[in-house]
Amino acid sequence: MEWVETTGKTLAEAKDAALDQLGVHEEDAEFDVLEEPQQGLFGRVRGEARVRARVRPAQARQKVDRRDRKRAERAEKTDKGETTRTASEKPGTTQAKPVKSAAKSATGAAKAKSLREPSLREPSLREPSPRQAATGEATKSSANKPAKVEGENSVDPAQVGAEARRFVDELVAAFKLTGTTELISDGDDLEIRVHGQELGLLVGPRGTTLQAVQDLTRVASQRRLGDHDTRLRVDVGGYRERRRAALGTFATQMAEEVKVSGVARVLEPMSSADRKVIHDTLATIDDVSTRSEGDDPYRRVVIAPANG
Repeated sequence: MEWVETTGKTLAEAKDAALDQLGVHEEDAEFDVLEEPQQGLFGRVRGEARVRARVRPAQARQKVDRRDRKRAERAEKTDKGETTRTASEKPGTTQAKPVKSAAKSATGAAKAKSLREPSLREPSLREPSPRQAATGEATKSSANKPAKVEGENSVDPAQVGAEARRFVDELVAAFKLTGTTELISDGDDLEIRVHGQELGLLVGPRGTTLQAVQDLTRVASQRRLGDHDTRLRVDVGGYRERRRAALGTFATQMAEEVKVSGVARVLEPMSSADRKVIHDTLATIDDVSTRSEGDDPYRRVVIAPANG
C-alpha cells in the first residue's frame, strides 16, 4: 500500500485527514510524523503538522511466534498430564515427604554453615564477653593504679612558672623584639613580666594582643602540664599596672557624673580583668553601684545611682 501525506494545524487533524483518505480505522493504519508544529511566543503555534500514513500491511506469522506456540502447546500438555496424575492419586494422601526432605536439606545446610562459621550471638569460649573484658580491664587498671595521697599537688607551681617563662622568651624572640622576662610567684599566683623597650607590638590596642599572649602562655604551661591550681598572668612593659591606674581614675570620674546627674552610665565593652578593676574601684564609693551586662566579648559595666 502506498503512503499518503497530509497536513493539519495539529497532529490529530493531520492523522484524521490521512484516515479519511485511506478509508480505514486508526488501528488499521500506521503513521510517520514528518513535522510537528512549534510553540511560539505567548502560546502561539507556528507551522503545521505533517504526517504520512498507509494501511497497516498484514504480516505473516514469524518463526519465533511458531516456536513460542510449540512451547506453549508442550507446556499445556505437561500441565494436563500433571493434573491427570494428581487426580489419579488416592484421596487423603499428602505431599509431606517432599516438604520433609526440603526441611531436612535446609536443616543440614544450616548445621553445616554453623560448623563453618562462628556464631555471632553466642560468645566464644576463648574470648571473654565485652562486659567481662571491660570488668577485667577496670579491675586490672584499678589494681595497677597507685593510691592517690590526700593533699598531694600533682603539678609544682615552680614548674608551671618555668614553662610559662620559657614560652614567653621564645615568643619575644619570634617577634624579633629585645626584652627580658621575670617570674613573680606568690604561692599559686604566678606572673610573667616582660621588661624592655618598644614592646607595644605584644600589647596591641587596649591590650588585646597582650590578652592573646596570656591565653597562649596558659595553654603552653598550665594545660600542657595538667595544672588546675595556679593563677597565671602575663604583663608586658608594665602595661597592666598603667591600665589599672587609668581605669581607676576613669571609673572615679564616671561615678561622680552619675552622682550629680542621677543617670546611669554604660561603659564600653571590657575584658573581665578591666571590669574587675572598675568594680573594685567603685566598691568603696558611696551612692553608686555597678553591675555587668551582656555577653563576652561585648560584656560591659553599668554605673548606676545606688538607689536607682
